[in-house]
Amino acid sequence: MNKLFLLITLLAVCFLHSQEQNVLLVTWNIKDFGKTKNAEELNRIAEVVKEADILAIQEVVAGYGGAQAVAKLSDILNRKGAQWDYVISNPTNSPKYATERYAFIWKTKNIKIKNRGWLLDELNPNIDREPFLLDFYLNKQKFTVINFHSRPHDKNPESEIEALSNFVMDSLGTPLIIAGDFNVDEKEPVFDPLKSKGYTATITNQKTTLKRTCKRGEYLNYPIDNIFYSIDIKKIDGGVIDFVKLCNRIEQARKISDHIPVFLMFHVERKQQ
Repeated sequence: MNKLFLLITLLAVCFLHSQEQNVLLVTWNIKDFGKTKNAEELNRIAEVVKEADILAIQEVVAGYGGAQAVAKLSDILNRKGAQWDYVISNPTNSPKYATERYAFIWKTKNIKIKNRGWLLDELNPNIDREPFLLDFYLNKQKFTVINFHSRPHDKNPESEIEALSNFVMDSLGTPLIIAGDFNVDEKEPVFDPLKSKGYTATITNQKTTLKRTCKRGEYLNYPIDNIFYSIDIKKIDGGVIDFVKLCNRIEQARKISDHIPVFLMFHVERKQQ
């Protein structure tokens, strides 16, 4: 009887473990996405992100070209061994020249959605480019991703981060991920309220933007892109995808973007019954 109980227990543990599939989320501010990217550059982007399960893109241009570029990138990814789907936000309600869209592209084999996401209009007028929220489902386990691009560093992005943090803590449940370009280093005090509620930055002391030229072998500039995750998101790995690697590639790399992607490999902690 004890042996039978042990066997059943082991089978149950193995079953539960098999259900805890890891998810690879990549976030990337792709400069002027939809305005300047040709077919070759879109293919290079696809090569960088093709191992991801979910891609969150900031700085999709608000006009038709932005939506078209997202569709083209999804189509290219579909020809690289997996099926992908995508959603694009409406244009943000922003001051002149700041309006843009957000996009998510994801592999459909295991990850599902039940709606097409929405901009967090509740944060107007406190945030110039209101974040885009989308709920994902993996084995019926829901997790939420917020895609965010704050104001430039010289236009008080801290006030936007504070507004978003208060909204998240007051209005949203977890598991929750906030991914994007914050234009602020995660070490700054403005992130302390989120951290006090159990949110963790995926990367620390890691520059994520590109200099215009490589100086003394260094081509990375500011640590402003990141992924924050709630306490019930279990981090497996995290870091940046450095698609530059060599100084003599900086000019070509900047045709793709002036940022490098950030990734988080995770699974969602199961709630105790």
